Amino acid sequence: MHIPDELFELVFNSISEGVFTVDEHYRITAFNAAAENIIGIPAELAIGQKCHDVFKANICQHRCALKQTLETGSPRSDVRVDVLNAGMDPVPIEVSTAVLRDVDGRMIGGVEIFRDISDIELLRDELGQRHEFSRIIGTSPAIHAVLSIVPQVAQSDAAVLIQGQSGTGKELVAGAIHELSRRRDEPFIRVNCAALPDALLESELFGYVKGAFTGAITDKPGRFSLANRGTLFLDEIGDLSPAFQVKLLRVLEEGEFQPLGGTRTIKVDVRLICATNLDLEQMVREGTFREDLYYRIRVVPIHMPALAERRSDIPLLIDHFVKVISTRMGRRPPGFSPRAMRLLYEYHYPGNVRELRNILERVLVLCNGDVVEPGCLPQEVTMPSDVSGYLAVSRQEHRSQVSSLPNEFQSVHRGSSPPEYLSVDEATRLRQVLQATAWNRNTAAERLGISRTTLWRRMKKHRLV
Repeated sequence: MHIPDELFELVFNSISEGVFTVDEHYRITAFNAAAENIIGIPAELAIGQKCHDVFKANICQHRCALKQTLETGSPRSDVRVDVLNAGMDPVPIEVSTAVLRDVDGRMIGGVEIFRDISDIELLRDELGQRHEFSRIIGTSPAIHAVLSIVPQVAQSDAAVLIQGQSGTGKELVAGAIHELSRRRDEPFIRVNCAALPDALLESELFGYVKGAFTGAITDKPGRFSLANRGTLFLDEIGDLSPAFQVKLLRVLEEGEFQPLGGTRTIKVDVRLICATNLDLEQMVREGTFREDLYYRIRVVPIHMPALAERRSDIPLLIDHFVKVISTRMGRRPPGFSPRAMRLLYEYHYPGNVRELRNILERVLVLCNGDVVEPGCLPQEVTMPSDVSGYLAVSRQEHRSQVSSLPNEFQSVHRGSSPPEYLSVDEATRLRQVLQATAWNRNTAAERLGISRTTLWRRMKKHRLV
């Protein structure tokens, strides 16, 4: 039955999903009203242009779903894509593609149907933030010891000190404690103590009143006030200066403070969680961290294990991160060859879980194949003699770690020797990486798997600045 052109156009523009068609050369031949609304480009400007010039999607160059459909004849469904609208703002969409054929069955182009999933993404992010506990991946005894006490700790208002190396997930544990507590519906406020000097940190934590200093044109509440009835998370607390430690201790003991430049005392009800990658107990012995403040914030201590201490979790983390990153990139998760998986398993990860995720993201960006081979991995993983730190795993511990792996990974490691790496002192390694990156601190920090703030602190420690 022939459908009149007027009726076809009416139906075409009444569909709530965006729809467009292209010819064999990927030039847009039709563009409905929903597509106009989502992308912000009128049909008269879109028609005749190449689809990648209109959509500017993150998969256009190498993983175009429509191109794959036209080349293989197979439709694609629900591919997650980020596009730029007319205002150059990113818009998350899901696309489905199919071949467009004439009445004789000859291919004359393709059709793509897409929908805006911005609301779904916002909801997913909100739910993800409210379920930090489920984001802590692992079944090893080391991480199980942490997860087993988090629900108990969450039920009290006792101060918690989370200690562990950079990149081990201290903030995830802090968020999990908050979300499992009675304060879950109140604010969870984060402050990085290492990122600000004392003067700015004081105004950030305690706020200020109008006229307190030049530029203070209105009152501004501090993070303590914003966290009232909720949780305040002080990250990198070991970087506080001795002078500011005194101010913080006074607030914690009295439960009240005065904003900068103010005279009115503010009382707050805040649950405090602190974190650091430094050895505060050693700093107390050295006199660089106040003993009274240490015991005030360390009512409940939690140690976050380094990734090298929970090696059996590496395959689980790889599987999780690859799925998450692949979904965001709109590609199918690749597999890993046994040799590549073994290299990832044996690498010592000075940057811990954060470094593992960064490595996997780099691999997925640079390698488009279905299987990740050793050549896709960065040099620090494939040439472990050029790494910082030292890892010596005993044979008994290595066998124990291998036996706790999922079955599909045990054959890769069974019979292998435990990994051993050359010991390189921290100052030497820092200098090597800084020289290799032309002293670019952002690049050096990424390569080392640590934050830029941590890199700067270690450079000062070893007099490299």
